Amino acid sequence: MIQLIGIPYDHNSSFLRGAAAAPPKIRLMDQEGSANRYAEEGLEVIEGKVYRDHGDILISGGLEDIHTHIKSTIQSLSTLGPICALGGDHAISYPIISALSEEYADLHVLHIDAHGDLYENFDDNPYSHASPFARILEERKIKKLTQVGIRTLTSHQREQIKRYGVEVIEMKDYTLDFVRGLGSPLYISLDIDGIDPAFAPGVSHHEPGGLTTRQVISMLHHIDAHIIGCDIVEYNPSRDLNNMTAMLCYKLMKELMAKMV
Repeated sequence: MIQLIGIPYDHNSSFLRGAAAAPPKIRLMDQEGSANRYAEEGLEVIEGKVYRDHGDILISGGLEDIHTHIKSTIQSLSTLGPICALGGDHAISYPIISALSEEYADLHVLHIDAHGDLYENFDDNPYSHASPFARILEERKIKKLTQVGIRTLTSHQREQIKRYGVEVIEMKDYTLDFVRGLGSPLYISLDIDGIDPAFAPGVSHHEPGGLTTRQVISMLHHIDAHIIGCDIVEYNPSRDLNNMTAMLCYKLMKELMAKMV
């Protein structure tokens, strides 16, 4: 059974906070009745049957305490089944992947995003939501990182890509060819701003020219690798319109869970 956990933490956000409010808003889409619970390939994604909802992690203390708490929670839950984490900002991926890398050797990561999140130290914060993959790679936590949908690379991030050997499919070059190269076990980190703001207005950083909802769903359907976990991050309810982005997150949660059972 998949283990669902909310991580309402956005203290490492730049520009705007608000992503900490996302987990209960996404859950509400399952409860409020405007959509059914079926994923597109036929699985009915029901709490208690497909996944167990463990609620939200209690966030308290300083950065080190919070990272330790997230990591230990993920380690405990991963013994029960695959992980699905609802953020929160993208900084939460660092302790999640740190935890799973200790259980799964040669962990591969698919990162869907508008941004590379590879800054060595963004705004004097090495644990910024713009830096989690720099920390993961410098600590050699994973075997390979594949980034898709990127459309904001700076010269520094291009240097980081070269330094760490990251495979990047920029949005301007997007095709599904990369899917064949995804290895197992696979973790998927889905930043909702990887999707074009026309489909996902409820994010802090609107970056035009992104993936469509259909492109992301098709991407997930084509993955053959064994998926052991995922996160959905950077949804900011305070920027949403008529719950459009909340419903998008809920739909993608169902599609991801359907790939993990």
